[in-house]
Amino acid sequence: MREKKVDKFFLIIVILLVTIGVAMFVSASLGILVKNEKIFYSVLFNQIVLGLGLGLLSMYVALKINYKFWRKYSFYIFLFSILITAAVFIPYLGWSHGGAQRWLKLGPVSMQPVEILKFGFVIYFAAWLSWVKNRVQDFRFGILPFGIMLAIIAVILLKQPDTKSFILIAVTGISMLFISGVPMKYILGLGMGALLVLGSFVFFTPYLQERVKTFIDPSVDPRGSSYQIQQSLIALGSGGVFGRGFGQSIQKFSYLPEPQGDSIFAVLGEELGFVGTVGTIMLYLFFALRGFRIANHSPDSFGRLLVSGIVILVTVQSFMHIASITGVFPLTGVPLPFMSHGGTSLMIYLAAIGIVLNISKFQQKNVKSL
Repeated sequence: MREKKVDKFFLIIVILLVTIGVAMFVSASLGILVKNEKIFYSVLFNQIVLGLGLGLLSMYVALKINYKFWRKYSFYIFLFSILITAAVFIPYLGWSHGGAQRWLKLGPVSMQPVEILKFGFVIYFAAWLSWVKNRVQDFRFGILPFGIMLAIIAVILLKQPDTKSFILIAVTGISMLFISGVPMKYILGLGMGALLVLGSFVFFTPYLQERVKTFIDPSVDPRGSSYQIQQSLIALGSGGVFGRGFGQSIQKFSYLPEPQGDSIFAVLGEELGFVGTVGTIMLYLFFALRGFRIANHSPDSFGRLLVSGIVILVTVQSFMHIASITGVFPLTGVPLPFMSHGGTSLMIYLAAIGIVLNISKFQQKNVKSL
């Protein structure tokens, strides 16, 4: 099929999200500057130079590579993502912070390999589902392989622990199964099984129990487990309709935990107000809708499933962050795509966008491109 131009509307949405993200990240990071100038410039370098710079380069390279390349090497990509994520447990290579073993320390640079695992899983699972085709409705070719992959991922992530990433991957995988045609009874069974596993994990994990209690009653421990949600709601409330103004957040100075990361949407709400938060949510919705349109008009099942998986992963993660900051969902600490601190995640997200844009060039001829 002859190549066309990339989907410009989707590209514009991503550019707007990244632009807002960079601006809000710089503003939120001013809270670090007040405390430690050296750390501020280190964080800024990691996000802007490594994350955004290498991310844009990765997006350009992925855009130029025919998407079928990823299907050919999908197993090796997934295997590499599993191994590098498990490498966090290797002494002197893995690095722990806040009681979690989730980072690799490579000289002066640190990275969170689970971001590679998320997209490695999406690429391989899309390749697998497109290979088995209609046989996906057979338990042996659909549910069983997914269960095996999820079990391997669970062993690595729940050991760290990184519950939020496990939830993201599980939800994305179940959604991809649904899109590929797996019967609803199996989907419901998977969902119930995942909830049972998650519930059991919460029952035996004290810090998750605290988060559930905080979700049920945000005022239960305002100086402890409820502190972050309390400060987030104060930030959102004080923003009003139009916000305090860009750069004018008060909560990012010594009140919000990790304002440039886990709490960045609260800073956005305080500075840009209700209008800014609704506008940002709408951008993520447009991202999802346009992404699914590209998936629906992809030239083959692999392209459709790959775009769908990437869009679901980014969208679900976005709304998990927003919902946890607004008190609609228990606090997860999940970063907001394109905005929160994390050079590795920003680079991987942008590379994934390059893949989507490449697939958009092969849309069916009877589809009119904006």
